[in-house]
Amino acid sequence: MQRRTVLAALGALPPTVHAQTPSIPEGLTSALKSPLLGALTSQLGLSEDQARGDMGSYLTLLQEKLAKGDFDQIASLVPGASGYLESAKKLGAVTGPLKNLQGLNGALGKLGMNAETVAKFTPLVTNYLGKAGGPTVQSMLAGALK
Repeated sequence: MQRRTVLAALGALPPTVHAQTPSIPEGLTSALKSPLLGALTSQLGLSEDQARGDMGSYLTLLQEKLAKGDFDQIASLVPGASGYLESAKKLGAVTGPLKNLQGLNGALGKLGMNAETVAKFTPLVTNYLGKAGGPTVQSMLAGALK
């Protein structure tokens, strides 16, 4: 008899009495996946899609300007680099060669970044990759982003 009462009581509970998972801010999930993406979302206020597309645009310019081995060395510092390159194309930031820093800035603008944020993006990423890769990478980045 007692078992039926418990089952009846459970059946009467609304379906929304499931454990609720707290929502995790997007910047935190990005930081957990990639420290660089986390920095872009938290410090620049970018959405995860913007950060992915912007990183892909940055990497596209490096790919255009650097020898394959040099680019591969830098790309190895960015987990999922090929995915970022694809994101930049899929999101419409990269529709052709970027050629130079002005082309990169134009691609960043296509993803909704204002001029102030664009001005902060390249130094933030360059500094991050330069620290991660050391003096050789810093030198390659400086040459490619002239």
